Amino acid sequence: MTQTALITGASSGIGKEMARIHAEKGGDLVILARSKDELNALKTELETTYGVTVTVLVKDLSKELAPQQIFDAVNKAGIEIDYLINNAGFGGVGKFHERDWDKDRDMIQVNVVALSALTRLFLPDMVARNSGRILNVSSTASVVPGPMQAVYFATKSYVRFLSNAIAEELHDTNVTVTALMPGATQSDFAKTADMEDTKLFSSTASARDVAQTGYDAMMKGELETFAGLDFKTKMTMRLAPLMPKSAVMPKIRKMQGG
Repeated sequence: MTQTALITGASSGIGKEMARIHAEKGGDLVILARSKDELNALKTELETTYGVTVTVLVKDLSKELAPQQIFDAVNKAGIEIDYLINNAGFGGVGKFHERDWDKDRDMIQVNVVALSALTRLFLPDMVARNSGRILNVSSTASVVPGPMQAVYFATKSYVRFLSNAIAEELHDTNVTVTALMPGATQSDFAKTADMEDTKLFSSTASARDVAQTGYDAMMKGELETFAGLDFKTKMTMRLAPLMPKSAVMPKIRKMQGG
């Protein structure tokens, strides 16, 4: 049976590679982003190459009504979502009190509110069918506070712990929720966040490798997984929450240009 995945932020980076991976396996797709041209180009590529059906939804997740509009459009089209991949998100560097509040509010809307709403909208049907998989893209930023990216780190911590908690609530079902925690990745993220010249992005993993790790973890029903990290960095990420914040936060601030 063909499995259909809905992927947000599918026009570039990790989301685009997730779409390619799913299509390679013969799965149909609903791909979502703000860029109509890039989504249509991806639709043509995937349908031509793999013979799958790709539905394009052009939506801006910073708009409050977007999640409900997406859910309604999918239902109207008679599409059953087997895999929900909440990948859309963005960051921004700078001191909290100096940053443009409208940008940070939009960040919270996309990274937290829209992700939560889409999960809440699609999850009941999965539970009713007793099948389904959700992959929420968090970040290595979820493990500690992030001075110079205070809102972004906080949103990704929310995504991680929301995903973990829902996964446990579903322990007696065949529905799984996985949190993906990538490190610095080759995508438009650094450019959008104005962080291309910071130490955090001096070395990046390929979007394909990160997407593959996340997709595989979702299919296995894993609780969470790091991606795009070497062994040393992965161990550091696991130990970081145990270290004194007074020691960790100055290092993060300096890495982000503060």
